[in-house]
Amino acid sequence: MSTSGELPFDLPKVTASQRKRALRLGAMLKEHYPDAHCELNYKSAHELLVATILSAQTTDAGVNKATPALFARFPTPADYAAATPTDIEPLIRSLGFFRNKARAIHSSMTDVVNRFGGQVPRTMAELLTLHGVARKTANVVLGNAHGVNQGIPVDTHVERLSQRLGLVPRGTTVPMIERYLMALFPREDWCAISHMLIWHGRRACKARLPACSDHPICREFGDRCDLRVPTPARPTKTKAAPTRRRSGP
Repeated sequence: MSTSGELPFDLPKVTASQRKRALRLGAMLKEHYPDAHCELNYKSAHELLVATILSAQTTDAGVNKATPALFARFPTPADYAAATPTDIEPLIRSLGFFRNKARAIHSSMTDVVNRFGGQVPRTMAELLTLHGVARKTANVVLGNAHGVNQGIPVDTHVERLSQRLGLVPRGTTVPMIERYLMALFPREDWCAISHMLIWHGRRACKARLPACSDHPICREFGDRCDLRVPTPARPTKTKAAPTRRRSGP
């Protein structure tokens, strides 16, 4: 993957021991998830851009159910631009916030046609000018469709795991999580580390009460996870109070 391009912000300072720990974690993630990849289905950069816009607050599985009909109806950015948001809505009605997403898709594809000659931009600055595109979406498109590492996609899984596995301090904001991860991992691994964390989050370290002892990665790196399942305490037996016998009638 390309590592060209200056960053628009400074990265936080991390220690050599923090970086060494992160690299150990990265090696274990590669061992357990060697095939980790983007789980949105797409065949072109514009399809990935559309799918990523649709994926906000929606599962990839749900997006993948909706996009075959959508991509067949609108095979090129020009087809989206020639349509209206109301033409797009019925094909994505199964997804949350479908009206807002239809407007974002129509607007971004219109810009791709009118401002970028029908080609999805290959730089962060240009992608961020498209409607409905923030850093996460831009990072997904750049890393997966164009092979360019200008950042790390931080979704809910990456946000959760980076804190549970001690890569960032608790309560770190999403923008700063991305910057910490960029400081900890080699630039050529930025896109891949996001995929591997997402796969671990979907398959092992899930949001609801993860059993951290069930996976080697969590056993080694989950020492800072405050959601470890505690060993159940043995119930204490209490003696029943003696019954008093009533005297008299």
